[in-house]
Amino acid sequence: MALLRPPVGPRDHTLGTVEAPVTLVEYGDFECPFCGRAYPDLKQVLRQVGGKVQFVFRHFPLSEEHPHAQHAAEVAEAAAAQGKFWEMHDLLYQRQAALADEDLVRYARELGLDAERVRRELVAHVHAARVREDFVSGTKSGVSGTPRFFINGRRHEEPGDAKTLAAALRRAL
Repeated sequence: MALLRPPVGPRDHTLGTVEAPVTLVEYGDFECPFCGRAYPDLKQVLRQVGGKVQFVFRHFPLSEEHPHAQHAAEVAEAAAAQGKFWEMHDLLYQRQAALADEDLVRYARELGLDAERVRRELVAHVHAARVREDFVSGTKSGVSGTPRFFINGRRHEEPGDAKTLAAALRRAL
């Protein structure tokens, strides 16, 4: 069974408390249709389990199949630099059909971010190295497609639908 490498740490984007008995990690791609379909299920599952699960998101943009995925990941990191990673994460999945650079900057503006700073950072690829770190960690962890989930550091081998994921999290609890 594939293990998460590196383990969850302070550099990760997390929801929930580090004291939660279960940690769920998703390697995702904002342009991936499977990730887009998993997004509402995942939100539902996280609501069901409440504070018992810490959720972690790591970038795994599949740029060959999804030409906007890399920039979407970089804009999420630009939002993180201004304290709004999760708001941008949600918006990118909710508006997955519109991920061109001008859309990404418009989303930054909608979220009250410094949109010109986001535009400059996107053009200069300021956050590309951070996205690459996640991608490399995914490769080391055996990730080849998205979404890919890990529960308490072990790869979740079953489908990522709400019912299956919720059952796996309940077993882990």
